[in-house]
Parts: sequence; structure tokens; C-alpha cells
Amino acid sequence: MGASVVDEVSETIAVGAEALFAMRRQDGVFDFGAKDWTSTLATVGAITALHFADPARSAGLVEAGARWLCRTQYDDGGWSTIPGVAPEAGPTAVATAALHVLAPRAAEKTVRAGLAWLDAFGGIDAIDHRDMAAACRQFFVLAGWLDPATLPRIPGELALFPPLFRVLTDFRAPIVGAAALAQARQRRQGPVCRLVNAMARPAILSVLRQIYEHEGRTGEFSQDPWACGLICRALVRAGAAPDLVASSVEWLRSQANPDGSWNMIPLDLTWSSYAASGLIEAGYAGDGRLEPVKAMFHARQQHRPFTAFGCQPGFWSWSGARGWPVSLESAEVVSALARMPGGQDDDDVRSGVRWLSSQQDSRGSWSLCVRNTRVDNCGPCPHITTQAVNALLDSGVSTEDRRVSKAIRWLLTTQRGDGSFDSLWYRTFTAGTSVVLETLVRTGLAAHPVAVRARDWLMRAQLPDGSWSTGDSTAPGTVEETGWAVRALLAAGLGSDDPRIRRGVAWLLDARQPTGHWPAAAISDFVRNASRYPNGGLTDGLALRALARFRAAAQRRAVS
Repeated sequence: MGASVVDEVSETIAVGAEALFAMRRQDGVFDFGAKDWTSTLATVGAITALHFADPARSAGLVEAGARWLCRTQYDDGGWSTIPGVAPEAGPTAVATAALHVLAPRAAEKTVRAGLAWLDAFGGIDAIDHRDMAAACRQFFVLAGWLDPATLPRIPGELALFPPLFRVLTDFRAPIVGAAALAQARQRRQGPVCRLVNAMARPAILSVLRQIYEHEGRTGEFSQDPWACGLICRALVRAGAAPDLVASSVEWLRSQANPDGSWNMIPLDLTWSSYAASGLIEAGYAGDGRLEPVKAMFHARQQHRPFTAFGCQPGFWSWSGARGWPVSLESAEVVSALARMPGGQDDDDVRSGVRWLSSQQDSRGSWSLCVRNTRVDNCGPCPHITTQAVNALLDSGVSTEDRRVSKAIRWLLTTQRGDGSFDSLWYRTFTAGTSVVLETLVRTGLAAHPVAVRARDWLMRAQLPDGSWSTGDSTAPGTVEETGWAVRALLAAGLGSDDPRIRRGVAWLLDARQPTGHWPAAAISDFVRNASRYPNGGLTDGLALRALARFRAAAQRRAVS
């Protein structure tokens, strides 16, 4: 590629960086959720909870939410997590059932269309996520479409053994526990089950109260109206914890939008860590405009243990300073802070590294919230593991460190037969393969057969237009997946003049918008393979990182 292309890349980086900085709030958050963050799942969770917990006072909010659901149904009868994304079975099932319960006459045609969409999809049984399918069945029970006796019993007694309960439920522990309480009261059971349920009740409520106290008694349950709604409704049906219910009701009421909807969980730290990483790699690490971001990262690190998940202090959450511990976001923030000026001497980086070290699974991997869990899309993940390894390396840990070498040994065992790697929180395999390949190269394993197979898979997965998508040619390319792949292939030794790199970079340049941003695709999993959403901070950050790496490679080539 000639100097003119490098100049174009540099200009695009400069414009993209300014567009990113324009998204930064005064508190340091890069806010990509201020608009169009309304959510079907959040709205369903909120209005069903308010219907059962606060029917008289919240009737207007419930009615407005039902009308919003009717307005946002697609012409084909389906709904998606975020309006504007392709319809999905989980949101369609719960929205259809909720409307049947809350507005049976006004939404009759809407409900019929939703059920027709689900029938064409294959019904709830075709949903490729057990927990989402279970939530849909519970909503169908509320609607009177399923017999409660057909649902499997939830073994709430597992809460009597906190370490086991955590490992078997991960961050779903409060949702599972509350559902078990509701089922124990609503379902006829024999004397043995009644005795076991009675024994389990205090243990489940203890888990819920630990979270309630950690969050400052707000009742928000991870700032997620979907999760909060599920927990609140279950507690009402269980006749339990009226103070928690009252707090959740007030929080849900406070989060209602004027149009009748509720927003998806805010992702302040997710948006901001990816945006900051993109700016850092693009050459803006010392820019004063990142100082509020750095201060925000410091302010939102949590210095109290999260007892419900058995976590020590030093972690970050998805959003606020009282949220639930998450390995992925914690690792992303540690990496960003470590690469800012003074990062190697940052006490919060050190405590973040200690927390990540304490969370490493015994097998060498990292899971989402709870160490050693194997829960669907929460258990050991190649993507989370590589991000944790990168955080350690960015903070100054040696590639020879035992934590790093143990993680790498685990990663080498997780490659799929075709050479790809999974990523539990981003769709299919381009994301996971890219980040694992980059980390293997970084730890000196570029020539290892596993790295070579991953590189070859990425090269085969490139689409004819130069972009990357799912790897199986079933969907058009995205900025996110193209950015991941270009970075990884450059790290793996493909030069800036390689035709595959040239086509990927050209595609990224063509995809840019007049605003300086790139179009965000729904490649982030809210519920794996069942509920997806776009993340603009991820999109812009990955585009900048890919272009910055290309520019650096092209400049090195020009000098040599």
C-alpha cells in the first residue's frame, strides 16, 4: 500500500478519535447507550414485575409498556432484544406471553402474530440456550399456556451449600434462587420437598440480601430491569422479602422511559474500556481528555468483597461502582489503565491484577463471575481467558509467569477441529480465534501448530469483499469482526502489503460513516445465541485499534 493509503488511514484515525471523544461524558464515560438503548427484555421484565408487585399505583406504567411492545413488534410478528436488530425467539416468546397476561384484549392480534412467529421458529424447544428457554416456559405458565407441573423442579436446596450453589449458577444465582422460592409456594409438593424447601428458603434469601446490601439497598439487581423484574416478580409470588420487593418496585418505576419502554442494562465500563483502548493504541494515551476516563475507572473499582459470588475486592462491573464482579470487564479496564501514563505504578491496576489472579480457574482459564463455574456461557472461555492474560501482561507480568503459562496451556487444549476458538460473549468464532491468536503470538507461540491453524482459519474466513463475519459465510461482514481479524493477522506476521490485510483495511475505510463512527452490528451476546445487541464503543474501539496497528506495520515497512 502506498503512502496515500497510510495517509488516509491516519486521517480516518484522527477523525474517528475525535468522534469517540465527542461521546465522552463529563464523568469520563463514553456513552453509547444514551439513544436507542430501549430493550424488549427489559420492558417485559419491568412491566410484569410491576403488574404483580404494584398493580394499582403502576397500572399506567404497565399499560404504557404494553403499548410500546405492540408498537415495536416487527411485521413478521417477532421482537428483538434491541429494536432494529433481527427478531429473536427469546424476546418474542416473553413479549407475547406478557402481552397475553397484561393486555389480552388490546393486544390480541399482536399476541397471535407473536405465536405464529414462534411456531415458524420451532417453538420454545428450538431456543438454543437452556436458561432462556426456561425463562420463556415460566412466562408461558403465567400466560396459562403451560401447566406449571411440566416445569422441572428448581433445587433451591443447593443454596444450603454456597460454594456449590455459586459454581452451578454463577451470576444467575439470585434469579434461580428467587424462582425456586416462587415455585416452592406455587406448586403442590410432597412433605419431603416441603421440608427441603423450608430449609432452603433462608439460604436463598441470604444470597439475595447479600447482593441487596452490596448494591446499597436499591433493589436494582445489576441495574438490569430484566433481571430485576424476574427476581421481583418471583419474590412477590413467593410471598418473600417485601422490603426487597418494595425497593425493586421503586427502582423499576424510576427507570421508565416517557415512551413506555425500559432501557437495557447500562454498559458504562464496557463502552469506555473498548473506546479507551482504541484511543490508546491510536496514539492518544497521553491525551488530557483521557484523564476523566482514568479517574472514572479508578472511582468505579470496587474495594469490598462480593460475598454472594465469593469474590474478594478489586474488581469492576459492567457499569457502576456497586455492581456485580465480571472478569471480562475487569480485565479490559486493567489493560486500559495499565497502558495509560503511570499505569505500571497504578495501585488500582495492582489490585485488579490480584483480583484477576484470585479468579483464575483451577484449570488455568477464566470464567465470567464465579471461579470454576461451568454454567452455560459463564464458564471457562477462551476470549475471557486471553483478555485476562493480556491484562496481566499489560501490567508488567512476565510471559513466563505461572499464571500466564497455565492459561496458555489451557488455551492450547480448547481449539476447535477447524482451527477456530469460541467466544462466549461475542457471536461464533471470529472474535475468539482472533484474540487467542494474538495472545499466542504475544507469548512467543506464533509458530505453534495451534497458532498456525488459527491463523489459517482466519485467512479462510475472510469474505470476498474483504471483511470478516461468522466464519461460515452465512452473514455479511461487520466492523467488529473485521477489526479483530485484521489485528490478529498483522500480529501473526502478515505484512501491511499482504492482499488480505489490504482488502480488510480497505473495507474498514469504506465502512466509516460521515460522523467519524463506524456502524455497530449486533454481535454481542446478552444471552448466548438467543439475544444480541450492538455496542458502539466496541465497534469504534476495534476499528481504531485495527487501523492503528496497520499504520504502525506500514510505517515500519517503509523504514526498513
